[in-house]
Amino acid sequence: MWLNWLKTSGTTAMAALGTVKGSSNWFSALALGVTLLKCLLIPTYHSTDFEVHRNWLAITHSLPLSQWYYEATSEWTLDYPPFFAWFEYVLSHVAKYFDQEMLKVHNLNYFNSTTLLFQRFSVIFTDVLFVYAVRECCKCIDGRKASKDLTEKPQFILSVLLLWNFGLLIVDHIHFQYNGFLSGIMLLSIARIFQKRHIEGAFLFAVLLHFKHIYVYVAPAYGIYLLRSYCFTASKPDGSVRWNSFSFIRVISLGLIVFLVSALSLGPFLALNQLPQVFSRLFPFKRGLCHAYWAPNFWALYNSVDKVLSVIGLELKLLDPNKIPKASMTSGLVQQFEHTVLPSVTPWATVICTLIAILPSVFCLWFKPQGPRGFLRCLILCALSSFMFGWHVHEKAILLAILPMSLLSVEKAGDASVFLILTTTGHYSLFPLLFTTPELPIKILLMLLFTIYSISSLMTLFRKERPLFNWMETFYLLGLGPLEVCCEFVFPLTSWKLKYPFIPLLLTSGYCAVGVTYAWCRLYASMLTGPPVGKTKKR
Repeated sequence: MWLNWLKTSGTTAMAALGTVKGSSNWFSALALGVTLLKCLLIPTYHSTDFEVHRNWLAITHSLPLSQWYYEATSEWTLDYPPFFAWFEYVLSHVAKYFDQEMLKVHNLNYFNSTTLLFQRFSVIFTDVLFVYAVRECCKCIDGRKASKDLTEKPQFILSVLLLWNFGLLIVDHIHFQYNGFLSGIMLLSIARIFQKRHIEGAFLFAVLLHFKHIYVYVAPAYGIYLLRSYCFTASKPDGSVRWNSFSFIRVISLGLIVFLVSALSLGPFLALNQLPQVFSRLFPFKRGLCHAYWAPNFWALYNSVDKVLSVIGLELKLLDPNKIPKASMTSGLVQQFEHTVLPSVTPWATVICTLIAILPSVFCLWFKPQGPRGFLRCLILCALSSFMFGWHVHEKAILLAILPMSLLSVEKAGDASVFLILTTTGHYSLFPLLFTTPELPIKILLMLLFTIYSISSLMTLFRKERPLFNWMETFYLLGLGPLEVCCEFVFPLTSWKLKYPFIPLLLTSGYCAVGVTYAWCRLYASMLTGPPVGKTKKR
């Protein structure tokens, strides 16, 4: 049934595109087509995040501001910054016209068809901001590779890569979250930086930080770039900073923006003397190193090695089963735990590793400026570095790097190659989120369609340049097929399913972690070896 619905949506979208091919309405057709697909996904499986956001609607609607970050009737307490809480508050005043019962704090796990429709359509409606941001990003793309064929234009390819992004579709419109809305703010901020509308870009990013604090990981890219390219108004011929061009007025204007946005967000809680409580909710270090589903990062490889060593140790009777930590990293538990063989990792260790991983890109942005594209490259590296080494990283956080990387992918063949490796492995790592049988063909089909389009369109765009993949990269990406067959179809039939239930997750996260790590290394190499922008004219 789901396959028929998806085919219907795809046919409708292609028909709409065909009627406007060659005209200026192709972008609207792409946006309309993906919106129809999102509507068809409304009845699909939804995760506990659906109840999380319903509970936040109830908290912000039913309780006074002073209780928002103290309410703990549900285990899904409010742990996003204040702007997102106000966002839920606004949605709740629309939700009351659909079903008042969903807005009662004590109605835990409340669900009916009306609630489903409201929450699903709230995600679809707020994606309007994402669509607008994508259109603005398309204006920032170098059009020198433009072809007469619409489908070979960089702007068209970028629009498809963003609007039809597989990760956003399954995370927001099946699993359930508001990443499209938040990513829209980020992409719009990036577009403003490219358009040299620095104040607007800084304002949007400051607002974004108070919607979701995970974006603090890319704050160094914004801070250094704005200081280097906006507060210093000129550079020397060799690209180094001209110190006497420093503008105090621009620094003050940026500082004022950050201060006013922060005051608007945190001011009410400062007046209530609740800032410590708010921050304790935003940064819950009592959670474990890894999320229930391991993100494909360095710690996934670390955990995999520890798990393999522990199994070998038990089989060879080198380890005492009674001394093995009871908290399993694959059981869905998120509390603190200790590794079995390797040294356990503390939150501060991950902070230090993340800072070390970010610093080279930030230094490069200052000492070897490469313009707005250098800023974007640094932003992606900050996002990827935090994903690689951060504490309690969600697998969905890979979208923080994949989406902005789409902008680079349509301009250079080397970036296109990195993008395809990163997006294919990153998207496949999201598969464990959808573990229900009816959604299996949906995720496989959508993943295949997006991946095939991404590879074919970028290969066509850069057909006159070197191949996008070498034999090793091709072999690695093709390995995802046998991996999926093994995890989804073969392993459940084996006797290992009961004894070693963690194996599919271990294989998926470990295999994808190799690809993400490889993409991170290649992207770093391109930034460190890339030429700086030549003489910068006085702005």
